[in-house]
Amino acid sequence: MTGYAVKHSIRAEDIRILRKKLKLTQKDFAKLVNVSQKTIERWESENRDITGPITTLVHILNEYPQIEENLRVPEKEYPIRLWYMFKREICTIIDVDERSRKVKIYNYTNNFIKKAFGRNEKPTFEEYEEFLESRCFPRQRDKIKLVLEDLNLPFYDPFMIIEKTEGRMAEDDFWIRIER
Repeated sequence: MTGYAVKHSIRAEDIRILRKKLKLTQKDFAKLVNVSQKTIERWESENRDITGPITTLVHILNEYPQIEENLRVPEKEYPIRLWYMFKREICTIIDVDERSRKVKIYNYTNNFIKKAFGRNEKPTFEEYEEFLESRCFPRQRDKIKLVLEDLNLPFYDPFMIIEKTEGRMAEDDFWIRIER
């Protein structure tokens, strides 16, 4: 292999142009590229070559600016937000309003096996409830009262179980973080 069609270095102007193209502040651009705001300030003010992984990232973002929007985490729309994770990777964000029985999802992977609802982009509240139950031990489990007692739960409720267990299962690396 001979290499890649990516510049080996970029300049302050390249960073500024991209940041303005994406309509991001220095602070927001720093969050996107996973560096400190001070680093962005330094890159934009110094008149020298900038090297490292940022050069490839700038190239990709220039060619595919929609990636920034695809990675953006929206404001919470409903009272409950669930982060469906695979190891440390955010797969799906699920916003839920239990009172009005509304669900809205945001997928951050193209791998439908890692998406909370697979290929279903608009799950119903009932499908959300089924999903929660799928991340818990079965209702029919032997000695379920003992398991619930160990979790300090008075009865079987998938949401409350996930609050205690993070929806972790022995056979996979998926888990759920709940934000109220």
